[in-house]
Amino acid sequence: MLHSMSTTVEPVSERSAAAEVNEEIRALWRRSGGTLSGEQREEYRRLVLEWAAAAPQPARAA
Repeated sequence: MLHSMSTTVEPVSERSAAAEVNEEIRALWRRSGGTLSGEQREEYRRLVLEWAAAAPQPARAA
């Protein structure tokens, strides 16, 4: 039996990157006890931007 390789790009790495950043965000909130300091807010903003860039984008309707 022969198997062919898929030529489509799987978004697994995107999901993995987004999931990793999401876990960093959750850990930041846990460490902070629910209240972020100024430095932690900056880290949170950076992580949210990183998460948004790594998250799979929905397909747009034509």
